[in-house]
Amino acid sequence: MSNNQNIAINQLTALLRGFGSRSILHQQAIVQSLGIPANDYISIDLLNELGPLTAGELADKTGLSTGTITALIDRLEKIGYARREKDPNDRRRVIIVPTYEDKEEIKKAYQPLDMAMQELGQEYSEKELQIINQFLFQAVSVLDKQLQTK
Repeated sequence: MSNNQNIAINQLTALLRGFGSRSILHQQAIVQSLGIPANDYISIDLLNELGPLTAGELADKTGLSTGTITALIDRLEKIGYARREKDPNDRRRVIIVPTYEDKEEIKKAYQPLDMAMQELGQEYSEKELQIINQFLFQAVSVLDKQLQTK
């Protein structure tokens, strides 16, 4: 690895840490505006990203105990953000399905960031966006692996 490449990688790593910090702060602001507990919101985001999960899978992803997850799912059902359903592939299992896609408060909370990111994306070519997307996809995978080792 060349010295310039090493410098660029170190800069990228620092920028990603900064981006991660700003993402956390942004999520905290959204959580406050919606009046949803942070762990509940993280679970909502994971269900949105990954699709239906079992309670055990959601507990594994969040690092929360199964007892805590049960209460969390109860809260999400109560406010209409998720529901329990029989797993279509195994009727003995129950999966947690996100149900908040049409929630106006979620759309409204994310709209300014979504619009700003759309504008930012316009500054890059399709090929550049493919490279950025590929990198971020792999970066998420690296984070997932790091979380599994904790």
